[in-house]
Amino acid sequence: MNLRDLRYLVALAEHRHFGRAAAASFVSQPTLSTQIRKLEEELGVTLVERAPRKVMLTPVGRDIVERARRVLADVDQMAEIARRSQDPDAGSIRLGMFPTLGPYLLPHVLPGLREKFPRLEMLLVEEKTDALLERLREGRLDAALLALPIHDDQLHVETLFEEPFLLAVPRQHALAKRRSLAIDDLDRIPLLLLEEGHCLRDQALDVCRLTGAGEREGFRATSLETLRQMVAAGVGLTLLPALSVQPPVPPSPDIALLPFEGESPHRTIAMVWRRSSAMASLLERIAGQLRELPPGLLLPPAES
Repeated sequence: MNLRDLRYLVALAEHRHFGRAAAASFVSQPTLSTQIRKLEEELGVTLVERAPRKVMLTPVGRDIVERARRVLADVDQMAEIARRSQDPDAGSIRLGMFPTLGPYLLPHVLPGLREKFPRLEMLLVEEKTDALLERLREGRLDAALLALPIHDDQLHVETLFEEPFLLAVPRQHALAKRRSLAIDDLDRIPLLLLEEGHCLRDQALDVCRLTGAGEREGFRATSLETLRQMVAAGVGLTLLPALSVQPPVPPSPDIALLPFEGESPHRTIAMVWRRSSAMASLLERIAGQLRELPPGLLLPPAES
């Protein structure tokens, strides 16, 4: 058994296809297939169910793959420790963000990160929260920006900032004449929400439970931009995170944005990484830089 064969097995588990796994591993398909069989012979178990057009892991294969990922992540950490001892701020970092945060935060923080860490290559991954957490635990991400709470004792959580929600209403709606809202004003109001799997949906549902608002029946958006367009078309109301309505996002003449009085509904954004990470010192400094948001960025736009 060697690390190369474990990497082949993990690639096969990820791609579920011998040809694609071989291409991702930069070897021929016969080579990868032969090494997987040798690994099975050495372990004395069948790791893979081979069907004409489908590859599935056996139950023991899934267990072995999970352990192989941990082994490979530990080996990669050893190499990372050695490399960063020579130049802590160089190399690359794989950073995950969820779709309702990444596109709206990055324009405001990337210039500062490039200035602070000029030799650091940032490889950005956009996925839903559950996928980011899975990649993080498996060592396929170095860190991720997520919304709290996160319940995992193996992960270090560094809180960055609280992002308020604004109520987006069509210009012709009666509420559009208001300059602000009390939280109780949402009572019995149906809101447009995202589909299952988006953390923003869960956050909006938390606000609904707090205020007595509900979900608009018969519609669930696939993206924040779809929600925005539905409000502009007069279909309904929704909650938008403060960053998603700041430049460079253009304001919509058909949408009024209403802040909440007092303590606004919000989501807490944090940077999360494995407690065992060899990058912990660097990640703490990156988190510190991410806290340095431009003044007023989390306030309602002036035009609203």
